[in-house]
Amino acid sequence: MGSLEKFAAETKGSSDGSVSEGNKSKEGFSYIQGLKGKILNQVRDLSVEAGGKGSAKKDLNNQRNLFKDVLEFLEDCYSPNTSMKIGGDLLQTSSWSQLIQLNFLRCFLAGGFTKHMQENEFLQDIFGFTPNKRNLLGSEHMSNGEKRMYKSPNSALNKARTQLLNKQRMLSAGRNFGHYAVNVGDEDS
Repeated sequence: MGSLEKFAAETKGSSDGSVSEGNKSKEGFSYIQGLKGKILNQVRDLSVEAGGKGSAKKDLNNQRNLFKDVLEFLEDCYSPNTSMKIGGDLLQTSSWSQLIQLNFLRCFLAGGFTKHMQENEFLQDIFGFTPNKRNLLGSEHMSNGEKRMYKSPNSALNKARTQLLNKQRMLSAGRNFGHYAVNVGDEDS
């Protein structure tokens, strides 16, 4: 539109077309600066008092922290650096785009997020994440059934432990009975 106004000014024989366009660009710049100021004020207010009635305290804190990060970005061009642990490994994000993508994937994949991040090479490439590969030898690897039996109360290890504890209790009870019952035999005489 600015070029159309310039041509319209030239056809009228006016030589101040560039001056008119210069004023419009100054007006546009001041308008944008005014909008930026309004946005900054609104974000400042939200970073202090974010949330509404009936919101959970955790949600309010998360919302406040998000608006503080947005405010720092708008004022100082500071991108938030966040990190999260995934299966013992650290995933770090250093830009808004990575943070938004990560939050979307975390919500979209829900419970499968950790597994995807550990096994999906495409996601690892996107986020620059390299999980530590835990190479287990064949003898160290247990199937799900073996793990369940090992941890169950009926496993051989738990049975042996229970038997040992019962034996120790019986021996302890026998010693305590003899210690506390010193005068029991004296009543007969």
